[in-house]
This record gives sequence, C-alpha cells and structure tokens, in this order.
Amino acid sequence: MSPLCFAHAYFYNHDSMSVTCRRSLWYLLVSLFLCCGLHFTAVPAFGDTPIKQLSTDEIVDRLLSNNARRAAALHGYRGLRTYEVDYKGFPTGHKHARMTVTMNYKAPHQRTLNIVSEDGSKLLLNHVLHKLIQTELETNENKEHANSDLSRANYRFELLGTETKDGRSCYVLQVIPARNDKLLYKGKIWVDGQEYAVVRIEAQPAKSPSFWISQTQIEHQYDKVADFWLPVRNRSTSRVRFGGTALLTIGYKDYEVDPGQLNSDTVRH
Repeated sequence: MSPLCFAHAYFYNHDSMSVTCRRSLWYLLVSLFLCCGLHFTAVPAFGDTPIKQLSTDEIVDRLLSNNARRAAALHGYRGLRTYEVDYKGFPTGHKHARMTVTMNYKAPHQRTLNIVSEDGSKLLLNHVLHKLIQTELETNENKEHANSDLSRANYRFELLGTETKDGRSCYVLQVIPARNDKLLYKGKIWVDGQEYAVVRIEAQPAKSPSFWISQTQIEHQYDKVADFWLPVRNRSTSRVRFGGTALLTIGYKDYEVDPGQLNSDTVRH
C-alpha cells in the first residue's frame, strides 16, 4: 500500500500511476492517522498535586469516568492544523507535501475541515492529504468512535509505574488491544496523576496496514489549552520492507475553546 507502490509507480510513469498504487499510498497514511488517535476526547485540566498510589483498575476507572464527565463540558473548539508528509527512499529520493487546515469541532461528533494552503508534491497532496481529510470526515461517526476510543471494550490495561512527563506526574500504563484492528494501537500511555487525562501515547498499530510495512511507530501528545487537554502533535513513522521511510506529522495550534459549565468539582480525584 504504500510509499513502495508510490515509489515504483512514480519511477515508471508519474502521470499514469495505477489506481491501486494511488489508493495504497494514501491508505497507509490514513491508517496511521486513525491509529494515532483520530477521535479525541478533550478533558479539562486543573492544578497539580502529588500522585496517589492506586491500582490499575482504580486509575482506569478514574480516567474513563472523568473523560466521560468532562467531555460533556466541552461544547466545541476551533483551531489550526498543519499536516506534513515526507517520503524518503528508492527510487524517488525525497518527496514532501504540506497542508494547513482550519478545524471546527462541535460536540459531540461534528467537524468541519477547510484547507487554507498547500504546497509540495502534487502526488502526495492529491492522493494522500486530500484523501486523509476526506476519510476523517467520512469516518467521524458514533460507531467508529466507539470502536476506537480508549475503553475496556477496546483495551486491556497494565500499570507499569509512575514517571514525570513534560513536568507532570503521570501513571504509565501498558495498553493491549482487544482485537487486531487498524483503528487500535498497542503500546504505552501516560495518564496525568491528578486530572486522569492521557497526556502522551507511544505505540504501534494493532494491525499492520500492509504487508509492505515492516514497522510503524506512533507518538501522540496532548497539552493544556485553557482548562482542557487537547492534541498538540501527532507523529507516525513507517518503514517499508524494501527500503524507504514514510513520515506523517500533524501539528495543532491557535485553539479557541467553547466550554460549557466547567469547574473542578466535575473531576473525581
């Protein structure tokens, strides 16, 4: 699927690239984006306190219940995203594309995405980034959200320990997917020790998007925006079996949040 298909097709005939290879290229990056956390749950952030000694079940209970409570407090938000795709490898060398998009989210699952600017490889723009935007809008439904969110129906959890991450005291949990699914991942999450919100994910897809992909690494980071935790950066790196690396990054900034009734009593410590 993939950069490898893209590389071969581009090498032989850029203009007459096969439908299969075009689909392969964008499907790889769409899959990575979905695994990276397509469906976000914004959770409000409050002051830090020393971390408590809790069991795995207690941590997960508080994470899930607080996510549900506090998601209800968020009416919507707006922001600016920057998508970048890089492919390095045989036989095309380095190809790059960049797209800037405004995003408007309205609870519970409504999104609008508008392209502000784009530059770089037309092949990557037309057959990867445009398809990526289209796929996000098409899959933003309740069923997809339920099948990919962080829940006991989708994951098992194991407590690995505690760690300071980005200046926050966090629980570190191993997450094990309940099934092989392109929307799920396997790896580690960092959960804030007071607010019980995920602040970082480092993982791999539960299911490889293609035979040609030998390894994929996902990094997903949240940060405090006003009183909420929102995504600030995604990074997905894939290596193909016969050489070459595909990199997708998504940066988020310029948030404007529309909160509902929000106060620290909504968080169960």
